[in-house]
Amino acid sequence: MEMQIGPVIADVAGQTLTQDDIELLKHPSLGGIILFARNYDNPEQVMDLIKHIRMIRPRCFITVDQEGGRVQRFVNGLTKLPPMQALGRLFDEQRLNAESVLKVVKQIGQLMAMELRSLGVDLSFAPVLDLATDLNPVVKTRAIHSDPAIVNLLASHYVDGMLAAGMQACGKHFPGHGKVTADSHLSLPVDLRDFSEITDDLLPFAHLIKHGIGSIMTGHLIFPKIEKLPATFSPYWLQTILREKLKFNGAIICDDLNMDATKELGDPLMCAKLALSAGSDYILICNNRPQAEKILSNITASFEPKVVERRERLLADPNTMIPWERLHQHTEWKEARNALEQIGSWDMLQ
Repeated sequence: MEMQIGPVIADVAGQTLTQDDIELLKHPSLGGIILFARNYDNPEQVMDLIKHIRMIRPRCFITVDQEGGRVQRFVNGLTKLPPMQALGRLFDEQRLNAESVLKVVKQIGQLMAMELRSLGVDLSFAPVLDLATDLNPVVKTRAIHSDPAIVNLLASHYVDGMLAAGMQACGKHFPGHGKVTADSHLSLPVDLRDFSEITDDLLPFAHLIKHGIGSIMTGHLIFPKIEKLPATFSPYWLQTILREKLKFNGAIICDDLNMDATKELGDPLMCAKLALSAGSDYILICNNRPQAEKILSNITASFEPKVVERRERLLADPNTMIPWERLHQHTEWKEARNALEQIGSWDMLQ
């Protein structure tokens, strides 16, 4: 009997599977694998790796961060993608030609997704919906724009491009990571605004939810004037706001539980239990195999039909995949590559 998709997304060691990786893939609470730059050498190698993963776990959810700019895990043999900020800059420069810019934005989303789908990847954790500011060191050029109306417009077209390639999207980092100064990889960011002051930050999430985005990733940050728990671990943020107020019915994915921002709440296992209890459908645990194994062995994984259905909805339809060997002859891939020329140089935005 084929295993159901569990809530845990973990990583594998390298460019081929180890015996430990194989045992990890057999655990019933596992749902997916996140791949990193260390797992990638070239398209053929990563296709072999993904095929091996799916030989062991046929319905394994394969993910990666392929935003563009400095957050692009697969580079060699694929298109070098611009950071999201370059799309916002293009819109600012060519507002009188907005329709053409929106077409380019959609093509960039489609290009990214087409290439990943051709390799067997289900989902790239994109787009970033945090507002662009000079405050947060982990966001910066990953954010599209400081104006939520422009983020709404560009992100929705980018998501449409992903969907055209057969890939769902993941908006991050709810409820908005752009106005804090701390890097959640290193410490817990604290945002001292009250609810009335974060309206702009929530607008892109609200807009993309209405647009039909398939998943949202939560951020490890705390708003003490609103709620005592960080968003990832808060029923208030995930249930009262995201599910009830914003009417989100897609999958909630918590950001990596191995980040230092989570340590104030306990070890990764405690944080995993809190995130699942708050309402996460998927939990990420990266670059810490002992803790990943501990989580897998000690959580109570939900397999309620509605939860499993939300997880399964993110699996890409194999019929939408253009085989890698034919991708470069595909008209839409060629047109999207040509669209990159309209963006200009983005090296300074890295």
